[in-house]
Amino acid sequence: MGGWSSPSHWLIILLIVVLLFGAKKIPELAKGLGKGIKTFKDEMNNDDEVAKNTQKIEENKNTTNNTNADTSIDETKKA
Repeated sequence: MGGWSSPSHWLIILLIVVLLFGAKKIPELAKGLGKGIKTFKDEMNNDDEVAKNTQKIEENKNTTNNTNADTSIDETKKA
């Protein structure tokens, strides 16, 4: 009735997985899955750091460009 949230459904799925893969293979599959998840999280964190660094570089470029533009405006006023 409750869909797949019932413990009996999960027990049946676990039994099928054990029958398909065997008891020895399941820890290897779980280890591989864990490594995959860890790698995914590490890459997501790495992407966040790259995005932050790129944003800082762009902000620095904009600040430098604005400073250069202000300096050239001042120089044209003096001439």
